[in-house]
Amino acid sequence: MRRFKNIHFEVSERKVLLRIFDVISVLFSLYVVGIVFKFNYFNISASNFYWTIVLGLYLNFIGSVFEMYNLQVASNQYQVIKSIILTSSTTVLLYLLTPLYTPVLPTNRLQIFYFFISIFVALFVWRMIYVRFFASNRFLKKVILICDKDQVHELISGLQGADPHYWIMGFVNSDSSDNAQTEVKSVKNVTIDELAAFVKKNAISEIVIASQNTDGITVKLYNQLIHLLESGHIIREYTQVYEAITQRIPVQYVSRDFYRYFPFSRSNQNHLYRIVVRSLEIGISLIGLAVCAFLIPLVSIGNLFGNKGRLFYTQERVGKNGKIFNIVKFRTMIKNAEKGGAVFATSNDSRVTPFGKIMRKSRIDEFPQFLNILKGDMAVIGPRPERPVFVNEIAEVMPFYETRHVIKPGLTGWAQVNYSYGETIDDSLIKLQYDLYYIKHRSLFLDFNIMFKTFSTVLFYRGQ
Repeated sequence: MRRFKNIHFEVSERKVLLRIFDVISVLFSLYVVGIVFKFNYFNISASNFYWTIVLGLYLNFIGSVFEMYNLQVASNQYQVIKSIILTSSTTVLLYLLTPLYTPVLPTNRLQIFYFFISIFVALFVWRMIYVRFFASNRFLKKVILICDKDQVHELISGLQGADPHYWIMGFVNSDSSDNAQTEVKSVKNVTIDELAAFVKKNAISEIVIASQNTDGITVKLYNQLIHLLESGHIIREYTQVYEAITQRIPVQYVSRDFYRYFPFSRSNQNHLYRIVVRSLEIGISLIGLAVCAFLIPLVSIGNLFGNKGRLFYTQERVGKNGKIFNIVKFRTMIKNAEKGGAVFATSNDSRVTPFGKIMRKSRIDEFPQFLNILKGDMAVIGPRPERPVFVNEIAEVMPFYETRHVIKPGLTGWAQVNYSYGETIDDSLIKLQYDLYYIKHRSLFLDFNIMFKTFSTVLFYRGQ
């Protein structure tokens, strides 16, 4: 029984588990329904094996759009039910509408009902099992921190806020000038002498060193850590853990040590990657501009009643290598919105008109930017371009900020799909962490991931 106490899941393992068992549960359900109810629309056999492959791909793709693989959503019973309904409905509809790769439409409409119910019930039952069992405390990852006492609150909120299954049980105070034992929220202050016994007693999965003060890692503590390492325990550095869990770069913990993070993703210098991305950007921007042309009459009518004034507006933004360009958008604010000077836009900005709020929420106001993408000023994916006045202001307090300009700014990006609207300098710091993560890990896989998340952002009407 003791061995089960050591079971835990990494973030990536949970997502793989969810994806695999979503497909397995659906296929098993279809197989059972086929036997019990003489359901013959979807038969699993060697001659039509590609039907199952297509269904599996649809489930994973559409599930990504509707946040089925967002661990916060997957662990919440009510949020995941909404995602299951949307995923099963859209999967069935798309599967029925692509007969070249899927079975021919059934003549009996009851077969379609069986198909939908099989998928919905399979996903519902499996995901409820996940919520009640795999997302429970049985599979928490137990961790102990080596850090200064005044860092504990920030470190815990940073890690456990991103992954609720990452449970920090205690910390060893590495501040050599403060030897007092103090309880911090329910997190035990463990002494160096108690460290080995605490790790063994609580089945600690990982020891994370977050101390920025090397003097705090005394010879006595160092020897304890070496002993634990030799015993098979995992010891990791905090910035690595933070980056893996939050998918952000913790710039506040690396000071100006750029060498720790360079070189960034090889894709930034990969000519094949850049050619493929640019080709896709041209195709996407042409489609986007066609949609924009269709929207112009509708936006003009909306402006006539709720947003009188110019249809478009242009504004200076900072692009790649610090080059200034003019961004184009549908106007969403009142006239003379910045007569008092440039200010950050906020989530409930009084300068935004009622019709402008609708355009922002649905991202309609962004469509003219496909012209900037076609011209090469912007990319489809990248850090959002900021205004020169704000870049100068933020760069003074964030040494890493101008690193965003090593690639083209984007219409959407890793920060936009993971964080809300930036209203303050602190918000800009968090978005910078996401932007640097994208620059460091840039790849086609991450690009497609951002595209999926962008779809869900628009579909759930989370624009600002």
